[in-house]
Parts: sequence; structure tokens; C-alpha cells
Amino acid sequence: MESILKNATELLLLLFLIITFLQSGIDKVFDWTGNLSWLKGHFSETPLGKFVPLLLGTVLLAEMVAGILCAVGLYQIVIMGKSTIALYGAIMSCISLLMLLFGQRMAKDYDGAKTIAVYFIPAIFLVYILQLS
Repeated sequence: MESILKNATELLLLLFLIITFLQSGIDKVFDWTGNLSWLKGHFSETPLGKFVPLLLGTVLLAEMVAGILCAVGLYQIVIMGKSTIALYGAIMSCISLLMLLFGQRMAKDYDGAKTIAVYFIPAIFLVYILQLS
């Protein structure tokens, strides 16, 4: 219990990232066709248009790795009092968000890019506080 209270900020941010990335990854797995169809239209006027299936797979992998690392990191903090895996998860979360931001900027979807920036703030804050420990 002491570990949970001592690391409440880190644990809450990890839960935020776990929910964000595992839900997004699972949605891509179960609705691959719908996501692929929408993204092909979204990127049709960009240089990324012909690479959408490969890029969707890459983003799916990055999101799942981020979510899993954050989940293992949460467990590691609570049970072992260490935060190495959590830091890797937070960094992978930031990388995933930067990939998504790049795509939104390429598609000139500035509102979508703003939304990603909102997710990036807690992710980069988690990297910062985990580096302090």
C-alpha cells in the first residue's frame, strides 16, 4: 500500500497510458478493415497514402508495445518498487504519439494533431518524473 501512495502520480499516468494504447491497439486488431479504409481516405492526398497498411501495422505494434510495457511497469512499481520498465513504456508511448502526430500533420489534420498533443503532455511528464527516480 505504501508503494501505491508513494507512486500515485506515476501509477495514475501509467493507467492513463495503458487504457489509451491497449484500447487503441485492440480496436485496430478487431476493426482492421474499418481502420484501414478510413486511413486510406485520410491519407489519400499525402505521400503516405500508398503505405497506409504498413504504417497502420507499425502504429498498432508501437501502441501495443507501449501499453504492455506500461502495464508491466505498473506491476513492477507496485510489487518491486522499481520503475525501469515503466520508463520504457512511457518513452514508447511518446514515440507512438509522435508517429501519430507526424501522420496528422502530413494529412493537414490540425485538429487531430492538437488532440494528440493533449495526450503527449501527460506521457512526456511521466517520462520526466520517472527519470527523476
